[in-house]
Amino acid sequence: MADQTQPWAERTVEVPPQPGVGVPAQRDAFRRGVAPVGQRPTPRTDQFPAVDPAGWSDSSAPRRPMGWHLARLRRGGQWSTAGALFAFVCWGIWAISGRGDLAAPLLTFVLSLLTAVGLFALSRMLGRLIWERQLGRVRRTARGSHLVTALFLAGVGVAYLQQTEWVVTAWNWITGS
Repeated sequence: MADQTQPWAERTVEVPPQPGVGVPAQRDAFRRGVAPVGQRPTPRTDQFPAVDPAGWSDSSAPRRPMGWHLARLRRGGQWSTAGALFAFVCWGIWAISGRGDLAAPLLTFVLSLLTAVGLFALSRMLGRLIWERQLGRVRRTARGSHLVTALFLAGVGVAYLQQTEWVVTAWNWITGS
């Protein structure tokens, strides 16, 4: 029987070696960690590639054509298109109601569109910093940036309508204010 003064975790039981059990016999030329000549190592089959949020080295990522990047930017573009169309219609109502020269209203609309483009770029940059680098996620579309831009352009369109006297009068008549 085992010595009872030793703690139970230190007690050992000796097992005699049994033939046929244990480490299988190896070839003489076997060296651990070295592939035999003539055999290729098996490729890695990871389902998801590892992302290094701190490095973002361009050497590991394959270079993609410009068309691939533009296709990603187009996904969700219907939001920005709808916002721009709404802003354009509202601008047209405002500009025609002014009955004057269209140069100043046209400049105002172009500056509004340039501001929307800048807002789109800013939201893409924030998405890259927060969504990709901080959270380690992958962005596949630009839907969020297009939605932010569309909301801005809808607000611009409403602002144009609020400056049109007959639209405000009609709105007050409909709502009873």
